[in-house]
Amino acid sequence: MTTKLEPGQPAPAFSLLDQDGNEVSLQGFAGRKVLVYFYPRADTPGCTTQACGLRDVLGDLGDVAVLGISPDKPAAQKRFDQKYGLGFPLLSDPDKAVAQAFGAFGEKKMYGKVTMGIIRSAFLVGEDGNLEQTWYKISPKDTPTKLLAALAA
Repeated sequence: MTTKLEPGQPAPAFSLLDQDGNEVSLQGFAGRKVLVYFYPRADTPGCTTQACGLRDVLGDLGDVAVLGISPDKPAAQKRFDQKYGLGFPLLSDPDKAVAQAFGAFGEKKMYGKVTMGIIRSAFLVGEDGNLEQTWYKISPKDTPTKLLAALAA
């Protein structure tokens, strides 16, 4: 069973390639709030709803960075970004190590069948690198609204 992270804990450090092949690390955003969210697969209906919803609120986030992470390779992330004009880094976690560190990989039930995979999750990391909010099994359409509510609180 995957361990779930709680608010107040330090966010796991990571460094992954983005859709342009650039290395992006959480440490590079020190001093800023960051939404780190995990999605199962680029350019699928739920993942598109989630990513486009976040794209649509980017202007309301101020200095908050958004990082999307999935097991997709950078080329697939690039196509996804270009198709929908997302405008934020999409990171490739092919071995799912970062998803596991965040507790966003584990057993899922779909249509009565149990499989292992990405558990759609989102995490608001504070300026100090500690988790301010954790949302496991978040719905794609709720991600932007929960983020905005957390920032307004």
